[in-house]
Amino acid sequence: MRPLPFLRCFLLAGGVWSFAGDLVVVVNASSGVERLTREEVINLFMGRTRKLAVGLTALPIDQGGTAPDRTRFYRSLLGKELPEINAYWARLLFSGQASPPRQAETEAEVLEILHNTKGAIAYLDRKLVDRRLRIVFEVGP
Repeated sequence: MRPLPFLRCFLLAGGVWSFAGDLVVVVNASSGVERLTREEVINLFMGRTRKLAVGLTALPIDQGGTAPDRTRFYRSLLGKELPEINAYWARLLFSGQASPPRQAETEAEVLEILHNTKGAIAYLDRKLVDRRLRIVFEVGP
């Protein structure tokens, strides 16, 4: 017996969805940061705060361009699309008020910065987190 068309679509959608892992916000494990609130994460990635609660200068890291995790991060965290985020940063850069997060072109580059910089903070797929990193906020699927 073949599945009904709507059931087949449901099963296919479920299979595609499972490829998208949970996003988490991570820091270097030696930073001293244990947890962050949603508001703290927003403030760090939107340039409103420049220091972590432990006193370290924060280095937020964004995944480059239109990376799928970047889109999911800002959509989940702020309910905003990338063009809105880019426009926000364009206004702040023009006025000289703040600088956007550092851009990393690959997940490997994100990991390298995190492993080598005590104040670095980034979002990653949970599967990429190792013992040198600490999850400080759960963004979700």
